[in-house]
Amino acid sequence: MINKRFLRDSIMSLVSKLCFIVMLAVSVQLTALAAGPVNILMQTSAGDITLELYPEAAPVTVENFLRLVDGGFYRGASFYRVVRMDNQAQNKIKVEAIQGGLAEAEDDIPLKPIIHETTEATGVLHTDGVISMARMEPGTAKSEFFICINDQPELDYGGQRNPDGQGFAAFGRVIEGMDVVRKIQNMKTEPPPEGELEYTSGQMLIDPVIISNIVRLPVKSGN
Repeated sequence: MINKRFLRDSIMSLVSKLCFIVMLAVSVQLTALAAGPVNILMQTSAGDITLELYPEAAPVTVENFLRLVDGGFYRGASFYRVVRMDNQAQNKIKVEAIQGGLAEAEDDIPLKPIIHETTEATGVLHTDGVISMARMEPGTAKSEFFICINDQPELDYGGQRNPDGQGFAAFGRVIEGMDVVRKIQNMKTEPPPEGELEYTSGQMLIDPVIISNIVRLPVKSGN
C-alpha cells in the first residue's frame, strides 16, 4: 500500500515547487518590465518597422501587446486602414495614422479588454511615429493598434478626436522604418460610397499590408 504520509508530503513538495516556479516567472516578468524599453521588429509586406515600447510608462498596455507578440497572434494580421488628410471629409477632427491588428479575427481568440492608460498618466504623447491602441469606449482596447504620422495632439488626453476626451493609450514609438509607415499611409484605399459617409469610409486599404511576424529583439549588452 502507498504510505499516505509519504504521498501527502510528496504532493506538498510538488505544490511548493510549482508555487516557486510561478513566483519566479512573475518575478522575471516584472524585472523585464522594469528593465527599460523593449524593442520589437514588425515584418510586413511593405517593409520592416522597428518599435521601442515603454513598459515603465504604460505597463498594462505593453504587457498586453507583448502577450500577443509572444503568442504569435499577430502573424498574418495586417494594416488595413490608413487615415490621410484627403480621405476623412466625414471626420470633424482630422488625424493622420495607419491602423493594424487582428480585425475580425480578434473574435476568434479569448482576449480581455485592458484598462485605459491615458497619456496624462503615462506621459507618452501622440507624436510622429508613436504607436497606440485603437478603441471604442475607454477600457475596450484588445489587439488593434495604430501608428501616428506627424504629431497628433487631438489623440492625447483632452483631445477631441474621441468625444469622451480620454484620448488613446500610447505605449511606444517607431525607431526605424517611418518610411515604411508613410508608404503604407499613401497606398490606395477603397473609394467612399455615394451618399452619407460612415466613420471609416474611404480609409480601408484595397490591398491590406500583411504583417508576417512581430518579434522581440534581443536586449543589447549594457541595457
